Amino acid sequence: MHDIEPFYNWEKYYQAQLDERSPFFGRYYADAYTHDIYGYYIHPLWDNIGSETLYLKVLFVDYEWRFAVIELFGEWNDALHNDIMHFKRTLIDKMVRKGINQFILIGENVFNFHGSDDCYYEEWFEDVEEGWITAINFRDFVLREWRKYNLDSYINFGGSLEEIEHWRTVKPRQLYDLVRAQIVKRLGE
Repeated sequence: MHDIEPFYNWEKYYQAQLDERSPFFGRYYADAYTHDIYGYYIHPLWDNIGSETLYLKVLFVDYEWRFAVIELFGEWNDALHNDIMHFKRTLIDKMVRKGINQFILIGENVFNFHGSDDCYYEEWFEDVEEGWITAINFRDFVLREWRKYNLDSYINFGGSLEEIEHWRTVKPRQLYDLVRAQIVKRLGE
């Protein structure tokens, strides 16, 4: 697990630790491996949100277009660790206050999901009002669990969104355009 790094090719466009509006502003990334998930060290570039099992990296934020791209890593465990609460309070609430209302979550490095209730998801959905939350490249078994807990009422995922596998080869705004086009079709705007 220590070999899995967050995507870094967009650092020329955005770095959360340099963004004064980011909750991670001023963060220093050491080379030392200090964080772990279940005793396995993880790469030091992943950001801690207070969860024992879920880490993330804000890859890009555009305050004018009001969107954020967030890569997730680890196990999303709402049942034991209430990871959605940590995610929502540590990052999402602060981004929403800065005007972000469109979220692209990238989940190819989320290795498991354990659900609980949906109150934080519902709250997040209500917070974005005219925006949306979408997830791409999550594993099929994670998406099945999300459906089981009715998270598809709040997060757009699956179907044509899973066809955006080449997200690393495009620029951030191009990814936004690809995802937004799918959301517009789904919502019938």
